[in-house]
Amino acid sequence: MSEEKKSKQKQLNIELDESTAQGEYSNLAIINHSASEFVVDFVNIMPGAPKSKVKSRIILTPQHAKRLLKALGGNIHKFEQAHGEIKDYDKPNMPLNFGPTGQA
Repeated sequence: MSEEKKSKQKQLNIELDESTAQGEYSNLAIINHSASEFVVDFVNIMPGAPKSKVKSRIILTPQHAKRLLKALGGNIHKFEQAHGEIKDYDKPNMPLNFGPTGQA
């Protein structure tokens, strides 16, 4: 089999519709997990608003969650190399009370 045919067989065609391409803004991620999956809820909290809704929920296998962690870490490293360190704040500037879950 030629190299060109092998290359074409390995390509994945991913489509992005216009609505999804617009994206959703999120300033809070709530992460939960079980033995078989990680659930990441993305929320947009507006100052002064007493209530917010989950804008998007992504469900990942543990293996994909770990790959996402590595990919995000690598991209943050590249970003900081180009633009300087991203400042991290110890305390969020809004009260969070979601029970026994993580936040990012």
